[in-house]
Amino acid sequence: MRVPYLASAAVVIAAVVFGVSSALAGGGNGAPSGPHFNLNLIGFSNGQNVKSTTGSGGNVIFVPLYGTCQIDLTEGSFAVLDNNCTDKTSALFQLPNPDPTNSGTSSYSVYAAARGKPLGSATANTCFTDTTTATQYCSLLTLTLSRNFGQNKYDNVTKYLLYAYACVNGNVKRVPLFSDSTSDWYWQYDNTGLRNASLRFYPNVQTTVPSDGQTC
Repeated sequence: MRVPYLASAAVVIAAVVFGVSSALAGGGNGAPSGPHFNLNLIGFSNGQNVKSTTGSGGNVIFVPLYGTCQIDLTEGSFAVLDNNCTDKTSALFQLPNPDPTNSGTSSYSVYAAARGKPLGSATANTCFTDTTTATQYCSLLTLTLSRNFGQNKYDNVTKYLLYAYACVNGNVKRVPLFSDSTSDWYWQYDNTGLRNASLRFYPNVQTTVPSDGQTC
């Protein structure tokens, strides 16, 4: 059973383009230089037909332009295992364990930017199940992407997409993806007209994320 989301928040981004790129970041776009994996989430408007088939091993995950979409996460090398989130089922995305010891420093980093026309916005939240208590949590931190006029620069979103900050017994607990005693990880996307969310995964860039222990 998934954690419910408000129907007023529309689906997240649509399609995932996934590939390896060695392009340099320069040009002041906010992203680091060096090799990276590209992931583009591209939305379908209400008037477009949804995909009727499910694919794997490609570069795209299709999701609605308006509404909610769940992208399940599994551990392994980067790969799209289910590319269709427009058929009322979850998509499935595979990515490495970013911080096996919960040191607070990820072994790779994620940068994101809003792309496409017209303007739009989307949010993303990371969720999991604590297998010791069978309790589901969604992170207290929610990523917001908004398409603005002009160039939209990349921001480091590692703490939003590779970790969850759960409120447990009144205290904030930092939980990295695929941590021990957890299961059923997923990204919950709520999209309000964002055509393209561009994600870049940098295997050679580490990020130190906030600690836990604060009250909530």
